[in-house]
Amino acid sequence: MLTDQFNRIVDYLRVSVTERCNFRCLYCMPDKPLSWVPHEQILRYEELFLFVKAAIELGVKKVRITGGEPTVRGGLERFIKMIADFAPEVDLAMTTNGFLMADLAAKFKAAGLKRANISLDSLRRETAGKIANRDVLDRVIAGIEASIASGLEVKINCVPIKRMNEDELGAIVSWCLARGVTARFIEYMENSHANRHLHGLRKEEILAEIAKIHDFTPLESPAKSPAKYFAIKTGGEFGIIEPHSEEFCKTCNRVRLSAQGLLAPCLYFDEAMSVKEASRAGDTAKMVEILRSVLAGKREKNRWNHGEFKESDRAFYETGG
Repeated sequence: MLTDQFNRIVDYLRVSVTERCNFRCLYCMPDKPLSWVPHEQILRYEELFLFVKAAIELGVKKVRITGGEPTVRGGLERFIKMIADFAPEVDLAMTTNGFLMADLAAKFKAAGLKRANISLDSLRRETAGKIANRDVLDRVIAGIEASIASGLEVKINCVPIKRMNEDELGAIVSWCLARGVTARFIEYMENSHANRHLHGLRKEEILAEIAKIHDFTPLESPAKSPAKYFAIKTGGEFGIIEPHSEEFCKTCNRVRLSAQGLLAPCLYFDEAMSVKEASRAGDTAKMVEILRSVLAGKREKNRWNHGEFKESDRAFYETGG
C-alpha cells in the first residue's frame, strides 16, 4: 500500500504519454508553439510500463492515460494492452479531447481500455473553435459517439468559462443525458500557461446555470472521487469538480508520471522527481524508492482555495489535468 505523509492512500496513477496536443485550449496552453521533444527524451512504452507495473504491485488500482493529448502518440493501443494484460482488474481509463477517437475508440476498447473522459466545452461550433483555437466540434462529437458505440464507459468533461460557454451548461447536461453519458463540469484551474483574461465559474454559479433547465438534488459522492454528483429528477446525473474546495485535496489519492519520466505528487505544485534513469536501467527498486520519496513530499493542499489564492505554474499539458 502506498501512503503519503498525511496518511492518504495513493492508489491512482495518471500517466502522460506525450505533452503534444492538437488543440491549443485557452485554459491550458493557448500560446505554446508547436514543438517537438527529442525522441530520446521520451520514455518508450516499455519503460513507462515498468513503472506502471511497479505501482500496481504496490497497490495502485486505477491507471489513467493522459497527455497532452494521448491519442496523438502512435501505437497507444499497444501500451494499453500491456497494462490490461498485466492487470485486467485495474480500472484503466483515458482522458482525451476526442478529436481522433472516431478512428481509435474501437482499437482502444479491444486492447483493454475501460473508460474514456472526453472534453466537450461547447455545442456551438464557433465557441468550441474559439476555446480550442481550432475547428473541432464535428470531430469531437464523432469521437464521443464512436467511443460510446465501442462499449467504453464515457464521461464528458467541460470547463465553464464566463462569457463563453456559461449559458450552455444545462444544454450540455441534456445532450449527455440523451446519449446515456454523464457530464462533469470542472472549475477552471488558474495557471500561468493559460489565457490571462479567462474567468471560470465556481460550483454555485455552475449549479445556478444548470438549474435554469434541470431540477436536481445532491448525491452522496463515491469515496475518493474528485467530483460531487447531483441526481436529475427526470433521470441521470452530472458532476462538478472543485479544485478550489478543501475537499479536493483532502481525499487526493493521485500521483502523476510524465512522458519524460517526471513523477509529480500534485496537480498544482510543479515539483517532481525523475524515474527516467531507473526505468531505462530496469531498476524497479530505485523506481519504488523515488516513488516513496515523492509521496513523502506530497503537499496537504493546493493554493487555489479561497483562503490563499495563487495560480499554479504547473504545465498541465506535461502531466495531464
